[in-house]
Amino acid sequence: MSTTLFTSIFIAALVLSVMVRLWLAARQTRHVLAHRSTVPARFAERVALVAHQKAADYTIAKTSLGVLEMMAGMVLLIALTLMGGLQALHTLLRELLGNVLPGLWVQVALVMVVVFLSSLIDLPFSLYRQFKLEARFGFNTMTLRLFFADMAKGTVIGLVLGVPLLAAVLALMAAAGPLWWLYAWGVWVSFNLVVLVLYPTVIAPLFNKFEPLADDSLRERIDALLARCGFTAKGVFVMDGSKRSAHGNAYFTGFGAAKRIVFFDTLLARLTPTEIEAVLAHELGHFKKRHIFKRIAWSFALSLAGLALLGWLAQQTWFYTGLGVEPLLDGANGATALILFMFVLPLFTFPLAPLSSRASRKHEYEADAFAAQQANPDDLVQALVKLYQDNAATLTPDPIHSVFYDSHPPASLRISRLDAASASHSAARLVPQ
Repeated sequence: MSTTLFTSIFIAALVLSVMVRLWLAARQTRHVLAHRSTVPARFAERVALVAHQKAADYTIAKTSLGVLEMMAGMVLLIALTLMGGLQALHTLLRELLGNVLPGLWVQVALVMVVVFLSSLIDLPFSLYRQFKLEARFGFNTMTLRLFFADMAKGTVIGLVLGVPLLAAVLALMAAAGPLWWLYAWGVWVSFNLVVLVLYPTVIAPLFNKFEPLADDSLRERIDALLARCGFTAKGVFVMDGSKRSAHGNAYFTGFGAAKRIVFFDTLLARLTPTEIEAVLAHELGHFKKRHIFKRIAWSFALSLAGLALLGWLAQQTWFYTGLGVEPLLDGANGATALILFMFVLPLFTFPLAPLSSRASRKHEYEADAFAAQQANPDDLVQALVKLYQDNAATLTPDPIHSVFYDSHPPASLRISRLDAASASHSAARLVPQ
């Protein structure tokens, strides 16, 4: 492939990606705004108009901010590729550090500088989102001091974990031969498994407090549900999510016997015990249906395919020159290849987003169906309605926008299935035994 042809393909993919994203954002805004004045009939008795309108306004505000973030990211992408920014950075670092550090660490420095620039572009949007947008809708409980403390901790963790991983991958790219990508994949998989093990007990407590669930009656209810489902957990914990946000959530973390159940304190404050049981039953459904394992396995498979593709692209001169970089004659191009690959990959994989979202929504339906068997489906419906209200999630997303972006089914479809399950459940109870 010629340099000119690949540059043309890249520009076409960039323009198409921007146009589609803008079109989807416009559809979402128009659709949500058009349904802002009326609560959907299915939710008319469950959701107040003021809550529905708040969710609409929140959704539109987030969509608008997302457009600005996307455009800023595209400007950075063009500046670092077609405008020669990455080439200039690499040349500068080689001049400044080439006589001080080994070539490998010059490449590591290049990646770190690009990550820093990207983070610098993201910072104003993160600040605005947390202290303006979230605050405007009553969700922010984080202080500016905590925001920057979290950022500092995240940076340190990223350096401690990310730099050795990056150095290992770049070393393999330079010295492991044509199959470097296969060895790098092994390192990547091992790294992710280690992080999954460390996260619950080492990383997460650096940001939040986790205390054992103190409500004995709720704990007994949860233990009974776990026993019915044949599920073992290391413990049930409450996380102080309220010190950052008013949003509520619950999740599982850890592997094997070390699995933990974590509830946000905001969730426990809002839901009744039976609703909490139903939400937990949904999360258990993900484990019983092996969704977590499937997602991890799929992620590892995709990373293997991606690294194999990178292994081929890194040998193609047009891949560099078509994106504004002149490859080095000494072959020390691992960092630039990695950076360029991470830049262009989202452009070419964005059309596949509906496939990923479809698989995720299928898992959500399956987890809901499992929860409807293990708990009262009416309780799950009530819990979901409360969570939609508390998180200001719109009940009327644009269908096409939802297909691309939403990992969970629209509220109307999800609750419709649960209502049907509830009707079947009620009918079964009326059948004489």
